[in-house]
Amino acid sequence: MRAGGLVLVALLAVAPATARDNVGNRLEGVARIASNARDSQGDTLGGIGSGMALVPGSWQGANGRYSGRLVMLPDRGWNRKGTSDYQARLQYFDVTLTPGKSLTLTFRRTQLLSDAAGFPTTGLDPSGVRAAAGKFPDLPVAKNGHVSLDSEALALSGDGSAWISDEYGPYIYHFDARGRMIAAIRPPDAFIPRRAGKENFSAGETAKGEPQSGRQNNQGFEGISIAPDGRTLFAVTQSALVQDLDPADPKQTRGNVRLLQYDLSGTEPRLAHEYVIALPNWSEGKKNNLVAAQSEILALNGHQLLMLCRDSNGGFTAKRAASNFRRVMLVDVAVATDVKGKYDGADDSIAPQGVLRRGIMPGKLSTLLDINDNEQLARFGLHNGLPNDRNDLYEKWESMALAPIHDPKAPEDYFLFVGSDNDFITQNGRMAGKPYSDSSGANVDSLVLVYRISLAADQ
Repeated sequence: MRAGGLVLVALLAVAPATARDNVGNRLEGVARIASNARDSQGDTLGGIGSGMALVPGSWQGANGRYSGRLVMLPDRGWNRKGTSDYQARLQYFDVTLTPGKSLTLTFRRTQLLSDAAGFPTTGLDPSGVRAAAGKFPDLPVAKNGHVSLDSEALALSGDGSAWISDEYGPYIYHFDARGRMIAAIRPPDAFIPRRAGKENFSAGETAKGEPQSGRQNNQGFEGISIAPDGRTLFAVTQSALVQDLDPADPKQTRGNVRLLQYDLSGTEPRLAHEYVIALPNWSEGKKNNLVAAQSEILALNGHQLLMLCRDSNGGFTAKRAASNFRRVMLVDVAVATDVKGKYDGADDSIAPQGVLRRGIMPGKLSTLLDINDNEQLARFGLHNGLPNDRNDLYEKWESMALAPIHDPKAPEDYFLFVGSDNDFITQNGRMAGKPYSDSSGANVDSLVLVYRISLAADQ
């Protein structure tokens, strides 16, 4: 999902971009990873579209053939029957692209992630708290005493380390090149889930029901990104905090999300700014103005980001064969109100009952790419909607990465990779040492799409 490589940094650090609906946006390749594939640990190679990033400096090529190294991030593992003791990890692939013809992902290795002491993380729902110690804040832990991590987004640094966001905290963790945790960012108190006045990191399995404040269950930091300057980190929840929506109607009032901007230039990350993004809406039959939650962000510069927003329950194996909303949006916070420190207390709200407070200007949104465009999908045998088969896009698209095309005739054009999270759905699976078969009866492959997009300079 991250802009990787020094060359790309230089290319992106130019004039601000302007979204041009479907102008120059062309599907150039599709890669498919079988649902029953295994990783280096013998576990199902699934869920890998939760986050992705190109290894800095690995992308090369021009004039019709490109290659690089792609890192993909699975979430907490197969969880149709409750969460599992699945250790967080990174999956490495070699990627080759011949635009308009083929996209190939070749699996290379798995890197497991551990806590600061070297103990494995776990996907199990948190049931307790490891008290703050040293430079680490309170950490969510499972019944086995291991740090609970529901990985959702990935940003790579040039030194080989990785920043990974999770939904349980919601926190942002920093791992060194060996996969060992070296730091953790705890967001303002407004983000911390609380039940009965105390922090409680369960996502609804160990402690039933939603928190009274903080992030909603399974709606934590779904997106993070480091800007091309290498010093600016953005993070945003999947949808609004509990106190920023109407609990009686969350699906239509959860649209005001908080975008955090951290300064990484010092010895410790520093919260520099906090903005509001009003997520787009979609309609389903009699239900109007449902919020299209965000599933990923990708920073273009210090004030503009790409944001992947989508509906739910639409696609292969879902309630509806067709998705109504899957778009990559361009977000600009240049004129947005900075609310840092104003509503960051445990119960503070930027949008009581889901209505944004007067005087707060949200970031500007515009559509860059419609993933549901069947004309483009058909170029590679895919579709959105009936027939509800393996070529009908699965519901969850949750990762992005950007790479230069190196076309002197079109310097504003880039390759945009978009990845799906298949939820580890397979009939021949293995997780945490045990075989499983998903109750859906389906085999859902992981897909990666690559588009050629245009990011025009602002006039």
